Amino acid sequence: MRRKSKNSVPGVLESLPHRSRVAVVRLRSLGDCVLTTPALDILKRHRPDLQIAVVVEDRFRAAFELNSDIDAILAPGLAALRKWRPRLCLNFHGGTRSAWMTALSGARHRAGFAHYRTQFPYNIRIPRAQEILGIERKVHTAEHLASAMFYLGAPIGEIPRAKLFAGRPAAGPVVIHPFASTPAKTWPAANFRGLAEHLNDCIFIGGPDDDFTPFHGLRIERGAPLDKIKSLLAGAPLFIGNDSGPAHMAAAFGIPTIVLFGDSDREVWAPWRTASEILDVRSEVPQVLDAVARLRVHA
Repeated sequence: MRRKSKNSVPGVLESLPHRSRVAVVRLRSLGDCVLTTPALDILKRHRPDLQIAVVVEDRFRAAFELNSDIDAILAPGLAALRKWRPRLCLNFHGGTRSAWMTALSGARHRAGFAHYRTQFPYNIRIPRAQEILGIERKVHTAEHLASAMFYLGAPIGEIPRAKLFAGRPAAGPVVIHPFASTPAKTWPAANFRGLAEHLNDCIFIGGPDDDFTPFHGLRIERGAPLDKIKSLLAGAPLFIGNDSGPAHMAAAFGIPTIVLFGDSDREVWAPWRTASEILDVRSEVPQVLDAVARLRVHA
């Protein structure tokens, strides 16, 4: 049953004239970009007439391409944002640069979370998701971002899976992403290599600066554009990797996902709405293979 948030801002979304323009400032971080899409889905379902733009760095724009909830993808500069002429500007990034962009966007309504360090740009300050949703537990990042739409006036309801779209994906191998932003979040490379020996077909993905030396002789895709990574993931029977952006991409495509977590919060960053197994980076190869079996994936 859908309900209004008791803590919503009265009439913000309802007050927007027909076909008003909305700008969502996201800027960067692959996982955050992916997990922004459920909030955009909620906004578009509530007000399908609104024209929604996402402000994002070029290297992450593929996370939003082909998404019918989005009418424009804007370069992360003030000129493009002001040219869009948003009636509502919603800052989902929270840094100093995005705060100034929001402040100077020209939007009548400027919204940001109340926990952001810089508060001067906002005439709408969004409280904690727990207050909006009426819960006390820790919330997932997708819930946190979606709660902003409920606060602005969309009825509270189920938060959908993230959305990614790939052109003509074909059935392919298991995708393995053995890298992460810090050593504390990284399963040992030797374990990933050992795991690959038990899989029928797999491919290792990573950025241009990642060290693929431990995976010499195995199938790899180094520094591929995000479009290609989307196609690989969309056709994969399984994703295995550390807690990082590609894990959220895999979840968005709804494929079974195994994520190895180090020191990041599993409740906040777990795969969102897909069949998944979460393991510790201290796990051994047999434990990951057991997780594959539990997911009933033929890999």
